[in-house]
Amino acid sequence: METMDIMKAMRARHSVRAYQDRPIEREAVDALESYIAQLNEESGLNIQLTLNEPTAFTGPLAHYGSFKNCSNYVAICAANGRDEEIGYFGEKLVLYAQQIGLHTCWVALTCNKRNVRHCCRKGEKLQIVISIGYGVHGGVPHKNKPLERQCSFEGETMPEWFAAAMKAVRMAPTATNQQRFHFALLEGDRVKARHLLGPCAKIDLGIAKYHFELGAGEHPFEWV
Repeated sequence: METMDIMKAMRARHSVRAYQDRPIEREAVDALESYIAQLNEESGLNIQLTLNEPTAFTGPLAHYGSFKNCSNYVAICAANGRDEEIGYFGEKLVLYAQQIGLHTCWVALTCNKRNVRHCCRKGEKLQIVISIGYGVHGGVPHKNKPLERQCSFEGETMPEWFAAAMKAVRMAPTATNQQRFHFALLEGDRVKARHLLGPCAKIDLGIAKYHFELGAGEHPFEWV
C-alpha cells in the first residue's frame, strides 16, 4: 500500500462529509487498526474504529451536518480534561488516514452519539467522533483568519521556521472553522500556544499544535 508524504497529506486533507458507498479495503483497515493501537499505547487514550455501521450518522443532526453514506468512524473515549491530547493524537490518525488514501471529518455535534458504538473504561466518556472512508470528493480548503490574529512574535521579521509552522497551523481543521487559538513566539525560540473561548477550542488547539510541530520540522523550539 502506497503512503503519501505527511506534509503532502496535510496540504491535501480537507473535511469530507459525503462518502462513497464502498467498504474500506482490508489492507487499509489493517493499517488503521495497527496505527490506532500504537496511538492508544502512546497516549493512553481509548481510540476505537467501527466499520459498516451507519446508525450514528442518521437522523436530523447528520442531515444538518450534510453527512452522506457515513458508515465508518473512529470514536475517542477519554476522561474529561484531556481535550488537547484528544486533538493532538486524533489529528495524527486523521493525517495518517489521508496518507493511505482515506478521507475524514472531525465530528463533535452532528452525529447521534447515542448510536455511536464504543466501549468506555471506568472514568471515561465518549468525547468526539471522526468519520472516515472514501470521499465522493476530497473536500475544499477552509478560509483563514488574518495571520496577525493567530500569532505574534518579537522583532521586525517573522523567522522562516515560525512562518512555516504557522502555515501548517492554518491548514488545521477546527470546529465550525473557528480557529480560536493563538501562537506566540517568545525569546529563545519558546512558543506559547493558547486556546480562546469557543466549543471544542481545547481539542482544536491540540490539532493545531500537531500541525505546528510538523511545519516547524527539525527546528528546535520549546513549548511553554
